[in-house]
Amino acid sequence: MNSEQLVNRLKVKLADPNFNWQFDKKTDRIRLDHAVLNKGMDISLPEILAKYEVKKEQAIDEVVYTISQTFSAMEMEAKGLIQSNHSIFPIIRSTSFPTKSNDGELFITSDHTAETRIYYALDLGNTYRLIDQKVLNELNLSESLVKETARFQVRKLAIKLKEDHVAGNVFYFLNVNDGYDASRILNESFLKEMEAKIEGDMTLSVPHQDVLIIGDIRNDVGYDVLAQMTMHFFTVGTVPVTSLSFLYENGELEPIFIMAKNRVEKEKENK
Repeated sequence: MNSEQLVNRLKVKLADPNFNWQFDKKTDRIRLDHAVLNKGMDISLPEILAKYEVKKEQAIDEVVYTISQTFSAMEMEAKGLIQSNHSIFPIIRSTSFPTKSNDGELFITSDHTAETRIYYALDLGNTYRLIDQKVLNELNLSESLVKETARFQVRKLAIKLKEDHVAGNVFYFLNVNDGYDASRILNESFLKEMEAKIEGDMTLSVPHQDVLIIGDIRNDVGYDVLAQMTMHFFTVGTVPVTSLSFLYENGELEPIFIMAKNRVEKEKENK
């Protein structure tokens, strides 16, 4: 499948007369604007095509769902349906993720690691809305209250783990698919509980927003498995975060650089 074919597929699946499509062949991007809402979004095609090679039709369905839910959230906002009593949760994103909305409003963020940053979102049911300065003012909330609420809310998220054993190592996967799987890395009480049961090195990975991988690494082979695993998840994820994993010890995250022949280089990083 090439870019033009992908654009045609998206137009069929998103057959809304209010959409205005602009395909820029030079940048290989689409600008999709909604005539009624007077809002839009930019879509990069190479990333979708790469995922299509791995996930086929599912990759397109995921993009269509994301676009639909994004415009649904915009519509709710336009109608004034976003209220302060909606749940507020933290969202993990890559540090390369934009710090401003399409309207130029600064998102509310907190530092996390050199690879990741914390954003904050209003949960709207099937989707969520990242909180920026405009939303903050509309809801008459303070930045400190948003962050405090999010820290509390993340501890209420369900914890359901799947366990896998590979070459003497144990890997735990959290994949509830509620949009906040990676956010569980901010649940300190949960991490401390896991740390107590880990026999080897405890690692944490958030390759994309819909998974948290906890590793009990008991030998060198485990690090190689971890590197391959996180890279795979990073490649196929709808919203990639980082292919880098972290050691977790005494409440601190330390990035792991896995080299050839099972060597592990570590660079200390404050949480």
